[in-house]
Amino acid sequence: MTIHLADYEAGDAYDGKYKHDLAALQKRLEHIQVAHIVGGTRAIVMFEGWDAAGKGGIIQRLSAEWDPRNYKVWPIAAPTADEKAHHFLWRFWHRLPADGHIAIFDRSWYGRVLVERVEGFASETEWRHGYDEINAFEAQQVESGTTLIKLFIHTTQKEQDRRLKARLDDPWKHWKTGLDDYHNRSRRKDYLEAMNEMFARTDTATAPWTVIDGNDKKAARIAALTLIADRLEAGVSMVPPPLDPKVKRVAEKALGLR
Repeated sequence: MTIHLADYEAGDAYDGKYKHDLAALQKRLEHIQVAHIVGGTRAIVMFEGWDAAGKGGIIQRLSAEWDPRNYKVWPIAAPTADEKAHHFLWRFWHRLPADGHIAIFDRSWYGRVLVERVEGFASETEWRHGYDEINAFEAQQVESGTTLIKLFIHTTQKEQDRRLKARLDDPWKHWKTGLDDYHNRSRRKDYLEAMNEMFARTDTATAPWTVIDGNDKKAARIAALTLIADRLEAGVSMVPPPLDPKVKRVAEKALGLR
């Protein structure tokens, strides 16, 4: 199915009890992380989207009840000089999750066919070859037993501008904005062209894309967390882990329960 970002611009307000529903989702996600830990299952949750689309807010709420020892958030910025000396996927191989861990990518390997394409950091030959390299990389992760979830958080230009203005108005949000936000904004048409081809070339049966309408933050958070919970839960057993009989005997004796 062809992905059109214009289909994800309704911005409907969340129709529900947001705090209650968010808390229920976070409790569910807490159990899902435990299932990954005890089952030794790996997962990758990857976010792409516009500046100020709300990726960070979703990630904060996704991991709010998770044990920090078993997940890692990777904020992906421009590659270092050492990383540039290797294949573009090299730095992501070093960030893949171990058994029982979940890796969250705030931006990703799709930089090769987005910012590197638009800004000329990769040659046309490099970024065109990047689609096949990305598809192969993702297929390897899935075939090895890793759950891979790819989310794109979409906002309209109007909504993005409203949020960029809010970052100017609030001194405690100044750190979240910079010249790149406005440079990227000026090239929205070029980025849309790159995004359309990215979806067409990398929305595969093995690793499909999900677009989230990010124009209402609450609705976007609930939609994204629900999708993530559904996909993560499908890859693990949700039967609570049994208590080790040896631990049970020692605990009952220590606590005077028998």
